[in-house]
Amino acid sequence: MDSAVQATQGRWLVAATAMTILLAGCGKSEPPAAAQQAVPVQVYTTRAQDLPVTFDFVGQTQSDQAVDIRARVAGFLIKRNYTEGSLVKANQLLFEIDHKPFQAQLDAARAQLNQQKARLEVANANLARVKPLAERNALSQKDLDDATGNYHSARAGVEQAQAEVETQQLNLSYTYVRAPVDGISSFAVLPEGAYVSTTNSLLTTVSTLQPMRINFSVSEPQTLQFRAQREDKSLVVPNDEHYTVTVVMADGSRYPQQGRITFADATYNQQTGTFLVRALMPNPDGVLRPGQFVRVLVDGATRPNAIVVPQRAVMHGPKGDVVFVVDKDNKAMPRPVMVGELSGPMWRIAKGLQPGEVVVVDGAGKLTEGAPVKVTGEAPIAAVGEGSRPPASTPSAPASAPSAPPASAPPAAKS
Repeated sequence: MDSAVQATQGRWLVAATAMTILLAGCGKSEPPAAAQQAVPVQVYTTRAQDLPVTFDFVGQTQSDQAVDIRARVAGFLIKRNYTEGSLVKANQLLFEIDHKPFQAQLDAARAQLNQQKARLEVANANLARVKPLAERNALSQKDLDDATGNYHSARAGVEQAQAEVETQQLNLSYTYVRAPVDGISSFAVLPEGAYVSTTNSLLTTVSTLQPMRINFSVSEPQTLQFRAQREDKSLVVPNDEHYTVTVVMADGSRYPQQGRITFADATYNQQTGTFLVRALMPNPDGVLRPGQFVRVLVDGATRPNAIVVPQRAVMHGPKGDVVFVVDKDNKAMPRPVMVGELSGPMWRIAKGLQPGEVVVVDGAGKLTEGAPVKVTGEAPIAAVGEGSRPPASTPSAPASAPSAPPASAPPAAKS
């Protein structure tokens, strides 16, 4: 009996202890989770604006007039009268071919001319004697006809001899090879003492420097894209289709002169898949030389109502380009965007943003989706140095980036 009472009391004691622990637990609450702190950021508020467009190409300089200097007569090359690679003036003596054979031929032609002149004098005097006698019937008509024919034959002989003299004078002048234009000379193809003939007549090349051609190519997809953007009014070209062409040298410096587009090939090059466009650039100081590779910047077109953001606001990832937008609750939300071309320190946003949206510029790297933010002010826009221009390349193949020529370029690009 005592053991049964003790077992009952033990069960009541365990139950009482469990109730006490349960009541004690109910009297306490879980500690609140620490609130996520707002990330300080600087922002940029988007707005629609007319954005100047710069098309960027790789070009090569070409002389506007590159003249092959060739020998026009055969003979031995006896002298070179210029310094290879130097600037030469029009009519400057470059080469001399052995003159003696041509001088001898000229002397022979002059002697033949004198002989024909003497013959003409005799024929003329004979005709002068025969003509009055024939009029008085002292001589037959045949004698008059013979005298007249001899006179005209002698006169033709003089003219032929005179032409031969002029030919030999020209041949002798061709032994003095002169520059036809002002320009930069190339190396001498043949050394002194070499025999010049029709099979090896090239002596050197003289290329003009003022003005200078700038050739660059535009692909067919770029041309089609350009035309489509003109049609949908996302790109506006000048009314007169006048574009300004600027050249950037290999060291990054900008050439001080500006040129204009003068030619666009209407024929598609099947080997390169491009259209050729040519600009003419003033080159008064001869800074540009033929064959240089340069960057060609073509200005003049605009994009109406374009949206731009600072470059550092755009984050490039494996899934594309993203910016963080601050919503009405001051939370950062990622927004996929499609970027266009660079305009100074700004990316043009082709798709993904609307005017009036607040984009995180500085501090975006610390954000996650839905993170609270604290706007500390407008982000400073990095200024582009005076007289400089940033690269106009685009990130990972944006579909709407402008990469076509001016409308005055290939006719295929026109709407």
